[in-house]
Amino acid sequence: MKKALVSGGAGFIGFHLAKKLAENYEVTITDNFERGKQDSEFKEFLEKENVSFVKMDITKENEFSKLDLFDFVYHLAAINGTENFYKMPDKVIKVGVIGTINMLDWFIEQKKGKFLFSSSSETYAGTLKLLGEKFPIPTPEEIPLAIDNPSNPRWSYGGGKIIAEITVHSYAHLHDFDYSIIRYHNIYGPRMGTGHVIPQFIERIIQKENPFKIFGGTETRTFCYIDDAVKATQLVMEKETKGKTFHIGRSDEEIKIIDLAKKLFAIAEVNPEIKILSSPEGCVKRRCPDITKLTALGYKPEITLDKGLEKTFKWYEKNFNENKK
Repeated sequence: MKKALVSGGAGFIGFHLAKKLAENYEVTITDNFERGKQDSEFKEFLEKENVSFVKMDITKENEFSKLDLFDFVYHLAAINGTENFYKMPDKVIKVGVIGTINMLDWFIEQKKGKFLFSSSSETYAGTLKLLGEKFPIPTPEEIPLAIDNPSNPRWSYGGGKIIAEITVHSYAHLHDFDYSIIRYHNIYGPRMGTGHVIPQFIERIIQKENPFKIFGGTETRTFCYIDDAVKATQLVMEKETKGKTFHIGRSDEEIKIIDLAKKLFAIAEVNPEIKILSSPEGCVKRRCPDITKLTALGYKPEITLDKGLEKTFKWYEKNFNENKK
C-alpha cells in the first residue's frame, strides 16, 4: 500500500482529504493544532489501522526527524482565516514561508515521491486592483501575482503563498523532483470552523441575529464543496502534472454574498432584516477561477451550491455546540 502524508491534516481541507486518501493508502497526518481541531471526528479517524498522526510544528527543522518516507506529500499546513491574518500575521507568514522551506528541505532528502503545494486565490487578490476592468474572469492560472499594499497584514497570508509558490518552483528547478501547485478558491463544507463567510453566516443565523449584518454584500464568489475539492486535489497529485499549477474551485454558480446569505436564510426558514456595512479593507470584489486545465484532467464538480449549502447547514446545526468550543 502506498503512503501519503498530509500536513495540516487536522484542518478543514486536510482532514477531508486524509479521510478520502485512507480508502486506498497508508495515511500520516501532521498538525500542531494552531488551527486544526482534535474533535470527535478527528479522534475517530485516527483509530483506523492505516492512519497515523504525528504532532509537529513545521516551522522547526528538528521536528522532521519524526517523519518516514512517502509516495505522496500533500503540503496543506497553513494558518488561514481573515481574522488570523490581522491577529497573528507573524505566525501566518512563518508557517507559510518557513514551514514550506522546511518541508522542501526534508522532501528533497527522501529522494522519492511527489510534492503537492496548496496555494490560494489570495495570491492574485492584488492583481484585480492593479488591472481593474482588464482583470480576466474566469481567472486563469497564468495571471500575474501582485501585492497591492504590503502594509496591510492581510497580505501575511497571500504574500506568504506567493513566496512559497516561488520557493517550490525554485527548489524543483534545482533538484528536479515531481511536483504540482494548486490554488483553492472558496472551498466550503462541514467542519471548516467559523472563520469563513459561510460558517459565519450559519452561526449567526442559528443565533437568530436580527438585523443580520453583511459587510459589503455585492462582492461575488464561486463556491466549491469540499468533496469536489478533495477529488480535484487527488486528481492533480495522481495525474502527470509535473511543474503545473491548477486552480481548484468552480467556474459556474457565481453569486453575490448578499444572495448567498439569502440562500442560507431559505434553508433555515428565516427572514431577518439585512443591514449592509462597509466591505473589509482589501476584500476582493469578484473571484471566479478558470478551471479549464483541471477539467482536462477529467474533473467535473458534482455538488451544486444549493445541495452543498444544505449539507453544510445541517452539519453546523447538529454540531453547533461542539463547533463553538
